Amino acid sequence: MITIDPAALRGKSVYLQPLRPADKEVLRPLARDERLWEFTKTLLIDHRFDQHFDDYFSLAIHLPETGNQAFVIRRVSDDAVIGMTRTFMIEPKERRLEIGHTWYIPSVWGKVYNKECKLLLLQYIFEILKFNRVEFKVAHQNIRSQRAVEKIGGVKEGILRKHVIRNDGSRRDTVVFSIIDEEWPEKKQKLLQLIATDLSHPE
Repeated sequence: MITIDPAALRGKSVYLQPLRPADKEVLRPLARDERLWEFTKTLLIDHRFDQHFDDYFSLAIHLPETGNQAFVIRRVSDDAVIGMTRTFMIEPKERRLEIGHTWYIPSVWGKVYNKECKLLLLQYIFEILKFNRVEFKVAHQNIRSQRAVEKIGGVKEGILRKHVIRNDGSRRDTVVFSIIDEEWPEKKQKLLQLIATDLSHPE
């Protein structure tokens, strides 16, 4: 079991907080946007949404019991919640984990926030925890998220065919990306440059 210190997860544009019960009703209206679940079908936006969301939140809030963690992502400028992410599938012996279940409200897509969120997590995982490997798994149809992972330095390793059965019953292939420890210094510098460029040209 590992612990990620939230005090270290604060940047210039975003900070991460461990998920709390009080976040539930803040997140519920944000999660109603169908665009968030277009490819994963994690939440189905229909008459059962509230039950789906309650189940989703319950699973996330109990992740620390198994050594995993869900975070809300907040914007520094106004403390608004703009998304969620998780560290999970943690294997301390193998020094690896996965970052995923990440989503943002559509109004911040393509902006600096995801880049800095990943920077904060990755530098903690590689530089403080001294892990060897971080994985990312993305639905094969979700080209936008695949490009976002590649932009932060993820290396495409392959496709897991018919890997997931989604909540609507459809099957999904999964694209696997990773970053490993010896790659991190170079990827960190490129990520810092991308973040600096975004911050110097605010919209």
